[in-house]
Amino acid sequence: MHRPAAPSAALRRALPAILTPAAFLTVFVIGWEIAVRVLHTPTYLVPKPSQLPGAIPPGVWTHIWTTTKEVVLGFALANAVAFASAVAFAQSPLLERGLYPIAIALKTTPLVAIAPLLVLWFGTGLESKVVAAALISFFPMLVNTIKGIRSIGADEDELFVALRARRVDRLLRLQLPTALPYVFAALKISSSLAVVGAIVGEFVGAKAGLGFLILQSSYHLDSPQLFVSIILAALLGFALFAAVSVVERATCTWDRREA
Repeated sequence: MHRPAAPSAALRRALPAILTPAAFLTVFVIGWEIAVRVLHTPTYLVPKPSQLPGAIPPGVWTHIWTTTKEVVLGFALANAVAFASAVAFAQSPLLERGLYPIAIALKTTPLVAIAPLLVLWFGTGLESKVVAAALISFFPMLVNTIKGIRSIGADEDELFVALRARRVDRLLRLQLPTALPYVFAALKISSSLAVVGAIVGEFVGAKAGLGFLILQSSYHLDSPQLFVSIILAALLGFALFAAVSVVERATCTWDRREA
């Protein structure tokens, strides 16, 4: 008699990571449903979870796709520019002294204050949302990559000096591999920030997107649709975070620390 193959070791390791949060989420949703029913909470304040599937608006995939494009493009733009800037800063103290304070100023300026200017400069289309997502996602990559490049050990650095390695070889073979775990930690942080930036950009001026749905629902006091839109935005951020984690596991095979 043929016996089914035992689950792989990777699957056995993955099951607790999937089942544990799923169990906690199930308990939370059940508790939410019971609490709303027992307390007779009005729907416009907190809807029942059982009401949410019926509150999904028509054409929701169009809104999800619109925000996804904005998030992915802003995320990619921010991290590409920030990574290149961090490498340049690490190689040139003059550049770092001159430009790093500007990056800090951009980070400390609230995005909601800049968003109206972005609409004025780039219009209400895709471009302003991409820039908003990029602005808020930029700083983690910049800071973490600089930190990672400068975290090389003294012994490794002395070895490359003793071997008279070229500057580019030192960068490519020592500094960047050392910085890679820091880079993925930054990508994980900016994955959720990019969603926030795109949503804020949609608040200021948009005709589609999850931010548009959130704003529209709040205007009409449509609490179930508001909750649905918020949950969809959270799931989008989670999906991007998970994608980064998968790439990290495939890339940083020598480093299994959780970022």
